Amino acid sequence: MYHNSTQRRHWTFRSEEELSRRRADANRRFRCRVVANGKVQQNDSFILEPHEELTICKYYEKRLLDFCSVFKPVMPRSVVGSACMYLKRFYLNNSVMEYHPRVIMLTCAFLACKVDEFNVSSAQFVGNLRESPIGQEKALEQILEYELLLIQQLNFHLIVHNPYRPFEGFLIDLKTRYPLLENPETLRKTADDFLNRVALTDACLLYTPSQIALTAILSSASRAGINMESYLSECLMLKENKASLSRLLDGMKCMKNLVKKYESPHPEEVAVLKQKLEKCHSPELALNTNTKKRKGYEEDEYFAKKSKMDEDEWTDDDFIE
Repeated sequence: MYHNSTQRRHWTFRSEEELSRRRADANRRFRCRVVANGKVQQNDSFILEPHEELTICKYYEKRLLDFCSVFKPVMPRSVVGSACMYLKRFYLNNSVMEYHPRVIMLTCAFLACKVDEFNVSSAQFVGNLRESPIGQEKALEQILEYELLLIQQLNFHLIVHNPYRPFEGFLIDLKTRYPLLENPETLRKTADDFLNRVALTDACLLYTPSQIALTAILSSASRAGINMESYLSECLMLKENKASLSRLLDGMKCMKNLVKKYESPHPEEVAVLKQKLEKCHSPELALNTNTKKRKGYEEDEYFAKKSKMDEDEWTDDDFIE
């Protein structure tokens, strides 16, 4: 269960400030290492700042969700949630300048399929890329190359507790123990929308799955003009525990603010930052500590599948949409 899990002990943090510190530390460590190696200067214009790395991460988190949403066969939400969590955890301690999020993103999805026992073959997985068979084979080689690294950087903590199961549990509880709400299913669509929006934020690193699920339901009820305070006080037995109720309500308020203030990266900003990122991953700099050449990660130019003459290269634009 969550309260005895590695997720609670190692991957649930106290504040947004702590997350920012961890990301800044990862950026600083990478900068110091490559400067010490003499590969770059501290003030080189293509070196990304921590806030720029966060923008890149946000962009690829959205790309991951888009990739999973059109995956064939249909990917269960638990797998999508695990993949997103892996990606967020990885870049708490690593820099996008060292490990390109394009391949890490797909490796997260590939690993989540295995851990959550979503039975797809490796060929089926890369078949969801807009690529020729040779290009798909190259993509799979890169995913497999990074898989052990990803597992190590996650400290082998692979079980993810998502909010989707407690969400269904709360709906069942409302149906059986809260007769004041005639049809709890009317809350599902808006609550699902909230869960989709919260997945783009850092809420999964700050709050418990049940907190996220309950906030989704109460947010949906609030938008429908339904007051569910009696559910919290009576059914969840918080009437006599005012301190716990107050903490719960404060957490919900902070989570809603987290969703409200989230801004998708602007395309113009992303385009500029991706140029810097590709410079960091260019063969002449080779800032990645793994010295194997990763052909296909230098450019982002096209969406449609196109014929390749000598060898296949794949980019962001090869994701099916």
